[in-house]
Amino acid sequence: MNILLVDDERQLTEALQVILKQCNYSVDCASNGEEGLDYVYSGIYDLVILDVMMPKMDGFTMLKIMRQHNIDTPVLMLSAKSETSDKIDGLNLGADDYITKPFHTDELLARIKALLRRKEKFTGNVLTYNDISLDRDSFELMKGDKKITLGKKEFQILELLMLNSGKKIEKERFIEKIWGFETDAEYNTIEVYVSFLRRKLQAVGSQTEIKSIRGIGYTLGDPK
Repeated sequence: MNILLVDDERQLTEALQVILKQCNYSVDCASNGEEGLDYVYSGIYDLVILDVMMPKMDGFTMLKIMRQHNIDTPVLMLSAKSETSDKIDGLNLGADDYITKPFHTDELLARIKALLRRKEKFTGNVLTYNDISLDRDSFELMKGDKKITLGKKEFQILELLMLNSGKKIEKERFIEKIWGFETDAEYNTIEVYVSFLRRKLQAVGSQTEIKSIRGIGYTLGDPK
């Protein structure tokens, strides 16, 4: 899961980034609303944690622009203000949850998990495409009564392909979505994991293909 943290308090963002990565989330950080929007427009995030008071563009304005552009990524608002009116303003603009600073880390993590569960329920915890299924809880690839457990990166690549079946996905999008903006991963890294996935599709007897699109990326193909 990819999380975008938008907050100008450097010490807080650095601490939260460490905690979230320890919980196996991929995290990118932005220090103001303008920068946050640039990240959000990539479409790679599963959740945005958004501070209210920031320079250049505050969190409320950033949230308003997101919703005006039909970006429905779940948003958890952070604020040093505890007034009910501020919470109402955020929720009316389209925030999904609100937490007041200072907060306990356990509470933040619980709220993050709750928002991500809602998103998973919307898309379903088991994805299906042609002759295969992918269990998003156990990371298991299944065909009939045959199943095999995927590694984290293998799972993320196949999940992205199945959620966008019939579409061409550029290698750059795989890098941004799975490894993040600040990664040193290169295109040949994706090629290695795709080769692993192809072997595992064969291992369960699937005829579904991961098709290479020369110079672009990959798409999920129909059974032969």
